[in-house]
Amino acid sequence: MKKNAAFGLAEKIKERRGVVGVIGLGYVGLPLAIEFARAGFPVIGFDLDSGKVKKVNAGQSYIKHIPPEGMAEISSRPDCLATDDFSRLAEADAVLICVPTPLNVHREPDMSYIESTARAIAERLRQGQLIILESTTYPGTTRELLLAILEEKGLKAGRDFFLAFSPEREDPGNPVYATATIPKVVGGLTPSCLRLARALYDSVVTATIPVSSPEAAEATKLLENIFRSVNIALVNELKIVFDRMGINIWEVIAAASTKPFGYMPFYPGPGLGGHCIPIDPFYLTWRAREFNIPTRFIELAGEINTRMPEYVVGRLIAALNEQKKSLKGAEILLLGMAYKKNVDDMRESPSLRLIELLQRHGAAVRYHDPFIPSLPRTRKYRYQMRSIPLTAARLKKMDAAVVATAHDGVDYRLVGDAVPLVIDTRNAMAAAGKVKARVVKA
Repeated sequence: MKKNAAFGLAEKIKERRGVVGVIGLGYVGLPLAIEFARAGFPVIGFDLDSGKVKKVNAGQSYIKHIPPEGMAEISSRPDCLATDDFSRLAEADAVLICVPTPLNVHREPDMSYIESTARAIAERLRQGQLIILESTTYPGTTRELLLAILEEKGLKAGRDFFLAFSPEREDPGNPVYATATIPKVVGGLTPSCLRLARALYDSVVTATIPVSSPEAAEATKLLENIFRSVNIALVNELKIVFDRMGINIWEVIAAASTKPFGYMPFYPGPGLGGHCIPIDPFYLTWRAREFNIPTRFIELAGEINTRMPEYVVGRLIAALNEQKKSLKGAEILLLGMAYKKNVDDMRESPSLRLIELLQRHGAAVRYHDPFIPSLPRTRKYRYQMRSIPLTAARLKKMDAAVVATAHDGVDYRLVGDAVPLVIDTRNAMAAAGKVKARVVKA
């Protein structure tokens, strides 16, 4: 039976007859679904959000960097569709899990999305299916949580069905790398699980990188993001130190970047955003506590990056004081709500925390973001705000502007000439040249 189940699935993958199911049609799942459809596979996308389902089936994009022609890969194919009917999971030969893995209020892993998804799959699990978890998580999740749920009704992984972990590596808005051109790390529960998972991904990505186990693949993703978190924390701390010394951190980074070996530039900002870097490291710190191992570098980096919004507001308060103004009652314009430039992704954006701090100090906050016309509800925040247009008349009413995200296409010269004070966390004003405003780097 083991040979027959594996052989049958391998043939379906080779002939691109296997139905690929993608659970979670967000920034990770939707690009994956499109790539498999583009490669000729039948695709079923699953999402609880009926609005997303309708848009996918209508060929309408709800993610900025995914154009209509990408959506047409699914909407124009009779064997591809999106649905909120999870009973159709039984139709899928391969099921890719791309659901959120947030932290709870205690900064511990919230596994509820993975667990509920696993149970939905387990209810329909059949022989010959391949299940792959892509959601970033702690080492051991695939084997200890997912496997236990999937085997509850008697089917065995590696014999009846196949299980693997392959971490997502999406970088929304990256003009160089996209889903198909980013190598895919794959760790299978058994050798047959690994072979089948590699065969599936080899159909759509430039290369697959096999590792010895799901745990190794899970740890790979954490290392990638912890590396970034620690180095961003380093430059954020150096920014504070060098500012006190009267040294421009951006000039120092540019100079250091001329070294052709042994250095990689990282850049400071108002805090960390996105679903990965602010969250993923804490999955490892939580897991490490079970082994009585302290993770001091990770936790220190988290502390530094988390407190950056407070530093930015502190710089704003000091700069306003020098102009004999108070933050209380001041009109403050926040430039950029996305967590990085040129995307419409607000997940964990430090701008949300900046609004909270500014309002707590009594400021009247407005924002401008060309990619986010209004602020959606998040797990923590319920702001009811809309992006304001950047006009000279509107800008002149502001006491200060805070550059939180350096989107291209924003007229920073106009901002600098109309607003008396600009707190620049991204070095965006450097390209604007000489302006009338006082520019304070933060």
